[in-house]
Amino acid sequence: MITAVDHVQLAAPPGSEDALRAFYVGVLGLTEIPKPKALAARGGCWFGTGPVQLHLGIEEDFRPARKAHPGLRVTGIDAYAARLAEHGAPVEWDDNLPGQRRFHSQDPVGNRLEFLEPVTG
Repeated sequence: MITAVDHVQLAAPPGSEDALRAFYVGVLGLTEIPKPKALAARGGCWFGTGPVQLHLGIEEDFRPARKAHPGLRVTGIDAYAARLAEHGAPVEWDDNLPGQRRFHSQDPVGNRLEFLEPVTG
């Protein structure tokens, strides 16, 4: 029986680890998780906060995920969107999901990311 999502894996091009760290740690506020020694040689980076983990794996023939994406719950979505915009990340609001405020953005290698906050009241 499935009880939770352990992590979401996104792909990234070779040599993009520094840009990924700057974005996922510096902009999104995640913490880098050390990869196990046996996997570290493959490149890429792992990030997380609380029970949420995003793994960025290196793919030689990389193409960014334009449709597939993780949906990340946030608090203070307006401030979060402003923070991304201040760092040059696109912020595209979408009001088509009842009960949620949400926007889409992209990481530095072009992967699509969705940020959501439930509407209260």
